[in-house]
Amino acid sequence: MFLNGTAMGGGSMHHLLKGSELVAATRTAAKYHFYSVRDEFPGLYPAADGGAIAGEVYELSYELLRDSLLPGEPAELELSVIELEDGGGALSMRLRRECLGAPGVRDITHFGGWREYLRQTSRG
Repeated sequence: MFLNGTAMGGGSMHHLLKGSELVAATRTAAKYHFYSVRDEFPGLYPAADGGAIAGEVYELSYELLRDSLLPGEPAELELSVIELEDGGGALSMRLRRECLGAPGVRDITHFGGWREYLRQTSRG
């Protein structure tokens, strides 16, 4: 599973992974816009003019995904499959289409990742 926000190592939701193995620190293919939702969590959305977004891939069981991670995800996100920079795919959460224009949702693609966004905006 590709994680790009609060469930990454050191994030507030990382404990939901319950010791799952980090497979790789990587990026998405350059096909995604990246959004901050009320500065609480990020969301990916596919876009032809998108960028590559930093994240982490974890090995986790479907049971852990179903019973721990998904119940903790915000309603604005849904489970999807994304493309990684190496051309492979991974499960990931993505922003729901209907949330794109919602108040408090802003494009932060140019930061290249959640940690960098938090660092540069002094939110982390």
